[in-house]
Amino acid sequence: MNKSNWRPVALSLTVAGVVARLLPHAPNFAPVGAVSLFAGARLPMWQAYAVPLSLMAVTDPILNAMRGYPAFTWYQAFTYLSFLISVWIGRRVRGSESGWRIGGAMLASSAQFFLISNFGSWLFDYPHTLGGLGACYAAAIPFFERTLMSDVFFTAALFGTYAILSRTVAIRETC
Repeated sequence: MNKSNWRPVALSLTVAGVVARLLPHAPNFAPVGAVSLFAGARLPMWQAYAVPLSLMAVTDPILNAMRGYPAFTWYQAFTYLSFLISVWIGRRVRGSESGWRIGGAMLASSAQFFLISNFGSWLFDYPHTLGGLGACYAAAIPFFERTLMSDVFFTAALFGTYAILSRTVAIRETC
């Protein structure tokens, strides 16, 4: 089966991940990192980069309004940048079905999200000293654990579902 026929499946799985962001969840246990990685690996370039941007642009104002925050803040630029980097990392495993490569990409994606998003937090919420930077990253460690767990869960769900559907449906269509 032509891989371009699987774009609707990949896009549908991506949308399912988006919906999951709006469901109640623990802090930092959200599908956005995995969706960004998956989009980078399985969607055409323009769609891959549009997915996390549109996901965040639509859901951030809703979630922020529920929490009493402004729709958008400067801090979010670091988060958005990090998800675009996750798409770029996903592009590095484009076409791969290797669990090791996808797992390595997921770990790289999680780590860069931790580093970049917390750097933004340091710029806006902590003293601009080496001690402030250390305190910021130390305070973020519990959140990194949840980010990593959610990235493992949602990456496995997205890539696994895609692999199963691409094999079972493609086999039925060729018979």
